[in-house]
Amino acid sequence: MGRKYPTYDTSLECIVAEAAAATGARAAYEVYLDDALEWLDRAASDSIHAVVTDPPYGVLEYTPKQLEKMKNGRGGVWRIPPSFDGCARRPLPRFTVLTEAHKEDIRRLFARLAERLMRVLVPGAHVFIATNPLVSYLVYEPFIAAGFEKRGEIIRMVMTLRGGDRPKNAHDEFADVSVMPRSCWEPWGLFRKPCEGRVQDNLRTWRTGGLRRISADEPFKDVIRSSPARGHERQIAPHPSLKPQHFLRQVVRAALPLGEGVVLDPFMGSGATIAAAIACGYQSIGIELNPEYFMMALDCIPKLAAYTPSEANGNGAKR
Repeated sequence: MGRKYPTYDTSLECIVAEAAAATGARAAYEVYLDDALEWLDRAASDSIHAVVTDPPYGVLEYTPKQLEKMKNGRGGVWRIPPSFDGCARRPLPRFTVLTEAHKEDIRRLFARLAERLMRVLVPGAHVFIATNPLVSYLVYEPFIAAGFEKRGEIIRMVMTLRGGDRPKNAHDEFADVSVMPRSCWEPWGLFRKPCEGRVQDNLRTWRTGGLRRISADEPFKDVIRSSPARGHERQIAPHPSLKPQHFLRQVVRAALPLGEGVVLDPFMGSGATIAAAIACGYQSIGIELNPEYFMMALDCIPKLAAYTPSEANGNGAKR
C-alpha cells in the first residue's frame, strides 16, 4: 500500500459565494474543505467542463511535518534558497530527493485522480495540470492510461532557482560544473477527455472540445511568458506555490472555448485558480484538504480576483 494523503479535520465543508473581478464582473464559486478524490467520488458524472490545477507533488512536501520545517526555515523536502541582492527567495520543493517509493506514490495518486476525472468531466473537457520536468512523466503516463488524450504542454517561461548548482560541498573544486540545468520553464500538461463525435458536434452539445482563442486573429499559444508571483499579489496570498494571476487568467480563459461551464481546481491552495476564473467571469469549484490553506483561500479569493496584474498578456500579444 502507498502512503495515505495527510489527514485533517474537515468540519468546515463548503462555502458557496460570489465575487467581483477588477472589471466589475461577478462570478459564482464554490470551495470545499475536503479530500479531492473523495469529493470527486461524490460528484455527478459529466458535470465539470475544465480542470486547471497545481497539485502537491508526491504529497510528501505538503505533509504537516514538511510544511512545519518549511515555515521554520529548516527545509526538509523544501529547499530554502539563499537571499539574492537583498531579496529573500521563496522555498522550493526538492523533487530530486524523492525515492522510488515516493515516485510510485505520485503515479498512484495521479492514476486515481485521472480515473475520477474521466467520469466527472464532460466529453471534450480539457485538463491543465502544473508539473515539473523531473516528475512530469509520473503524471502524464497515468492520464494517458486512463483514456485522456495528450494535447501538448503549456510552457510557462519563468526563471526559478531550481538547478544550475555546482556539486554539493565541492563548489570550488568543480567551479565550472553544474549538476543539472538551471530551470527556465515550467511545463503544464494539457489533456482532453475524448469528444463525442467531431469537435463541432461536441461544442454544440457540451460546449467543450477546443480552446478559447485570444482573439479572432490569434489562437491560444502553448508558450506563456510569466514572472513569479511577487509584491502585492504575494502579500495577498502567502502560499508557497502561488501562481500569478497574469498566468492563470490566460490559462483559465482558454479552458472554456465558449466561455461557458464550470472550472474545477481539486488542489486549490490559496484559491488563485478560483480567483482567475472569477476574473474571467467563469463559474468555478475549488477543493482544498489543508484547513490552513482553505481558510487562506476564503480570504484571498475575492482579493486576488480584484487584483490587476501589471504584466501585459504573455501569450499571444503581437509585438
